[in-house]
Amino acid sequence: MEFAEFAARAETIAEEPGDLATTELVSDLLSDADGDLPTVVRFLQGRVYPAWDGTTLDVGPALLHEAIARAAGPNVDADDVESKLAEVGEIGAVAGSYDFGGQRGLGAFTGSDAESDDLTVAEVDERLREIATTMGEGSEKRRLDTLFGLFNSASSAEATFLARLVLGEMRIGVGEGTVRDAIAAAFLSTSGDAGDASVDANGTNVDEELEAVDDVDEEGQAVDDDTNEPKPVETVERALQVSNDYGMVARVAREEGRAGLDAIGLEVGRPVQAMLAQAGSATDALEEWGKAIVETKFDGARIQVHYDGASVSLFSRNMDDVTDPLPEIVEFVEREVDVPAVIDGEVVAVDEDGSPLPFQEVLRRFRRKYDVDRMREEVRVKLRAFDCLHVDGDDLLDAPLTERHDRLEALLGDTDAVSEPVVSSEPDEIAAVEEDALDAGHEGIMLKEPASTYAPGKRGKNWLKRKPAVETLDLVVTGAEWGEGRRANRLGTFLLSARVSGGESADDSPPNGGDAVPDDGDDVASSDAASDAYATIGKVATGVTDEELESLSERLEPHIEHESGQTVSIAPEVVFEVGYEEIQRSPTYESGYALRFPRFVTVREDKTAADADSLDRVERLIDSQ
Repeated sequence: MEFAEFAARAETIAEEPGDLATTELVSDLLSDADGDLPTVVRFLQGRVYPAWDGTTLDVGPALLHEAIARAAGPNVDADDVESKLAEVGEIGAVAGSYDFGGQRGLGAFTGSDAESDDLTVAEVDERLREIATTMGEGSEKRRLDTLFGLFNSASSAEATFLARLVLGEMRIGVGEGTVRDAIAAAFLSTSGDAGDASVDANGTNVDEELEAVDDVDEEGQAVDDDTNEPKPVETVERALQVSNDYGMVARVAREEGRAGLDAIGLEVGRPVQAMLAQAGSATDALEEWGKAIVETKFDGARIQVHYDGASVSLFSRNMDDVTDPLPEIVEFVEREVDVPAVIDGEVVAVDEDGSPLPFQEVLRRFRRKYDVDRMREEVRVKLRAFDCLHVDGDDLLDAPLTERHDRLEALLGDTDAVSEPVVSSEPDEIAAVEEDALDAGHEGIMLKEPASTYAPGKRGKNWLKRKPAVETLDLVVTGAEWGEGRRANRLGTFLLSARVSGGESADDSPPNGGDAVPDDGDDVASSDAASDAYATIGKVATGVTDEELESLSERLEPHIEHESGQTVSIAPEVVFEVGYEEIQRSPTYESGYALRFPRFVTVREDKTAADADSLDRVERLIDSQ
């Protein structure tokens, strides 16, 4: 596929306001993608690599601006690009405003005649992967040369989406849920005559399914009324949950249909999205289930352990590879596990007595790329395992939690990595377990439905978290102000925003109305930051030491989009946990609310902007105050 065609189709998709029409346009594009299908799917999501693959392009805004300026001609420099960005506010529009191609013949692709041909999707993918694997001395110049070559070969329309793709922000209103639905519509259905509805091999009306899902089985999965089989969208979603590879799932759906998708299972070494919990109480759990599995809620960082029988890989909640910073966890698994396995758990920091240390101590290890041995001495960490997803060839996602616990016990039961859970139907017994957990310095307890299966990426009612009443929110940093005096070179006041799902504005869902913005925490689509908007809710400047300010400034500066005096706008990438005394209604901020006495707690390195608290949760907290 020509990249120009991809860009034209992406522009059409971006201009379409309707959700169903957008899904249809994406479905049509996937149907026409031929051999480029996996790449097209990833490009639509602003990705070069699958979601589970932690490889990055390592191209920051400064390098991108330089490449754009160089391709735009001798009268344009990076400062010009940044100035235009401050006016326009979006790098794709900036790139699209230039007339590229004037620098051809200057060796855009060394040793290649690529500049004489139109760009293709495959070529863009190849060059971006080349950038991602460019390392060592002179690597930045080589990355710049490759980027220059791409822009130099691009039309204005192509440059718009090329610039966005480089930064992973396509901005066309296509979330993961849209791609999921489009795959089902494109490849799990056959179209009749013009104007007829699409139906799958069982006669299921796929078009109607995309509009509404009413019938579910005991596990909450949408099923066909007649066959009681999972509907096409559910079949696709299941394959996505265990693979985290939208491109591969699209290819399998096209080539092998439902049978191929059903055959996709866990692969040791390829992380799956973590199952998530929602807040709840013992009363909620017992009324719903009768009895609950009660576990300690650790103040650690979520981790997924993969052991293939020879080597160990460790992944964070965001599926980043964190193997190298945690050598003692690797050593522990190599010593104790003797068959291939996938284990879900937490890494906690502990003192010399084994007592838990604050979450911030764990993050010191997760972010460490160098001096790992020294940090290992400074911050000791241990594995606390609580679930088992795979053992020796057996996928356990569909097994009940009690069985998964038994398999985990068989793997690690003779170590201190596994605590025996309590199964109880008595509120007083659960309260005693919670008190013991808090006395030991842990966060609280988890309540889990004993018969529940493991639902990757979903935040459902089968796992409930209960913590003491510590009032905090996880909010996205979307702006900041430079400090004054001795803090003049550091960002000192941070603008915070709540997530508004589905790209709706806060104005579309006023805080006083009954139509609150839905919290799509258990919807696959809600995990895509590109489909979220953000509504400001306050500023925080207290609770931060000078040392932390320096670290936060270094963390946030690469995400600055533009500046005006002391004020900067920041791309929604970094999440702060912020404590507060009360949430008040306020016309000052876009959300309609403000935090009273906000205080910085920590950076949530384990969360992306798409995992931040939603405006809907803010409204629920208002109701509970």
